[in-house]
Amino acid sequence: MPKPTELNLHRQSRVLEIRYEDGAHFTLSCEYLRVYSPSAEVQGHGPGQGVLQLGKEDVGIDRIEPVGNYAVCLHFDDEHNTGIYSWDYLYRLGTEHEMLWQSYLAALEQAGQPRKIKPS
Repeated sequence: MPKPTELNLHRQSRVLEIRYEDGAHFTLSCEYLRVYSPSAEVQGHGPGQGVLQLGKEDVGIDRIEPVGNYAVCLHFDDEHNTGIYSWDYLYRLGTEHEMLWQSYLAALEQAGQPRKIKPS
């Protein structure tokens, strides 16, 4: 799996930009990263035990903490900081972004919890 060469947090737009050594480039929103946190709190402890994350439209990242040479811990401003985002997991979130995002939106709709869209 490729390793990242650059990791940039854009606080104002609330996105994390990641570039990998194979040329892949992803711009992932803080909301997306938060709702797909690899933590047990979000994913559960086994298949089918994930917890749908609600109201994360305005979440941001306060800081990024390295975890060895293989991952980062993202500290979100809603106090969530238990997910360890491996380089492989971030790469997967980037390559499968469209499918995962649509799946999240569908789950919100099915739960009767539409995503709040900020007025322009």
